[in-house]
Amino acid sequence: MVDMKDFFTKKGLRKFFFRWMVVNVVYLMIKATVERDNDDFEQFISPTAVFYYVTAFLFFMVTWEYNDRLISKQMRLGGLNLKNSLVIFAKTMLLLVPMTTIIYYLALFPFKDILGIVCNDPVREFWGDVFRAWLLATAVVFVNLFYFSIKQKDDLTRQMDDLKREMMASQYTTLKNQISPHFLFNSLNTLTSLMYEDRDLASDFVTRLASTYRYILDNREHDLVSLQKEINFLDSYIFMMNVRHKKAVDISMDIQVQPKRYFIPTLTLQMLVENALKHNQYSKEKPLHISISNIQQDALVIKNNLQKRVKPEETTKMGLQNIKKRYAYYSNKQVLVREEEDFFEVIIPLLESNVMRTNLKTIS
Repeated sequence: MVDMKDFFTKKGLRKFFFRWMVVNVVYLMIKATVERDNDDFEQFISPTAVFYYVTAFLFFMVTWEYNDRLISKQMRLGGLNLKNSLVIFAKTMLLLVPMTTIIYYLALFPFKDILGIVCNDPVREFWGDVFRAWLLATAVVFVNLFYFSIKQKDDLTRQMDDLKREMMASQYTTLKNQISPHFLFNSLNTLTSLMYEDRDLASDFVTRLASTYRYILDNREHDLVSLQKEINFLDSYIFMMNVRHKKAVDISMDIQVQPKRYFIPTLTLQMLVENALKHNQYSKEKPLHISISNIQQDALVIKNNLQKRVKPEETTKMGLQNIKKRYAYYSNKQVLVREEEDFFEVIIPLLESNVMRTNLKTIS
């Protein structure tokens, strides 16, 4: 059924007017090619003419709207290709064929005299009408599919261009903002203190710091990395955070999946951990607990208890938006964010290895 709210919008009215004009043009073209007894104005207001005009309007509008809805649903599910376009055509015709057959049969046989329809050979007229309706419906469906296919191609091209620009910007933004000079400065301060307190721990800290930056340098050109690499990197990062914040921060990982099998955008886990540190207050008395775990084989959950800063740092929420856009490039799976009274969590999908081949939908 047509949503009346959508119908009375400017877009809905424009669409209706355009389709009504198409109906008029097609109807007049058919009428001009079909022999009639009268050539004057009366033929346009006769019961026969009114019947064919009304049925033409009905069939066009129903077919077009139903086909639109089938296409829109398929576009939301992943896009058009040759196979699902043929399925959409078949479904549309399954609605139209019985509808036209029944209406023309009733009009030309049982209710012919009641409607005032004039025809010399009802059987011939019936088959001519239904075949003409099916042919026109076929034309409407294929033109509509062609239009949406071109629109889909243009949308994909535009999205690809936008995502390429965003990915280029994200590579620099991620390196600059997430492993920033501020982080290096704090790490060096921590290292300075450790050199006087525990030289063995200081040596381990230097090793972890070096591996952290080596990971960044090695993967700065890669937008996706294996979960195994990200976990190894995060292990070093967590070590440094625990040393720096001591018992004020507790970061734990419990990931029960095969990490070599899955991929995630580079530095995603580190970005989310740092996001929790940035927006919460913590101390030995009120530690911040951050946990990273998996939901079966589908996703990772990064969760922390909520202890918002009294004076929160200014944020543009670009970190989460960046993660969502990077996921959108490779998958239809959503990044979910949930905030309750006492906790904050982000759920990120685990991507299979085949996403490395950029599984974009194409138009057949």
